[in-house]
Amino acid sequence: MPIRLIAIDIDGTLLNSRWELPEANREAIGAAVARGVEIVLVTGRRFDFALPIAHLLAVPVVLVVNNGALIKSPDGTTHLRRLLPRALARAVLEATPEFRAGAAVMFDRPRENQVIFEQIDWEDAQRRDYFERNRSFLAEIAPLESCLTEDPIQVLFTGPVERMRELARRLNRLPMRDQFSLALTEYASRNFALVDVVQRSTSKGSALQEWASRRKISRDEILAIGDNLNDREMLEWAGIRVLMGNCVPELRQLGWPVTLTNDEAGVAAAIEAFALHPDGHG
Repeated sequence: MPIRLIAIDIDGTLLNSRWELPEANREAIGAAVARGVEIVLVTGRRFDFALPIAHLLAVPVVLVVNNGALIKSPDGTTHLRRLLPRALARAVLEATPEFRAGAAVMFDRPRENQVIFEQIDWEDAQRRDYFERNRSFLAEIAPLESCLTEDPIQVLFTGPVERMRELARRLNRLPMRDQFSLALTEYASRNFALVDVVQRSTSKGSALQEWASRRKISRDEILAIGDNLNDREMLEWAGIRVLMGNCVPELRQLGWPVTLTNDEAGVAAAIEAFALHPDGHG
């Protein structure tokens, strides 16, 4: 069955390890669009942080952002919005005080005050680049719970891998665990991880399923490409799932097809093999 939609993660997948878009990836995506294939960027990034990547592709795309909490068009049109109840966000923050230094609350706002920290360390080596690139969207409010004047998109925690695994275990033991979803993303080479707390039943997979249903596209007509733990639901639901050569070990153990790494334009190779020339003829 021909591929009608390609769902692509951004970091560690579409972009190389220098956060650049390989030209081969851009060309393969353009070739797929020319054949009528829809492109959906499915990412943990928020909309304004993902939008520049969509613009680099120079083709029509849809963005599933915040690990499935929002679906938007590049012009800002919102197709799906799943917010985290503010009382639940407050309870999560109050239950994890020792992780507060790496916590942020994200809102669906036009520009200012989208991402709220209790305190921003502008000299933090791991986060400094993110802080600088997103300066106009950030704000500081103490205590952090005070920012919850409306329902946020998510509560985000960042830190070393093992520390974030400890946090995930803590969150999984909370009495209200059935009221929210968790997305864990790990970058072992940088010893950096992210934990997203989002609305219940929210994930990249559930958002992709919702979008495909609206577009009347079956799962067998979808190719999904990813590299990290937060991509698992999306990959499991898609009819054809492809892992990046640089994917986390936990995903590789599932036995799914593996393409080249993100530094070798693995997205282009996957699109060529499964969407453009699935019969093996170039």
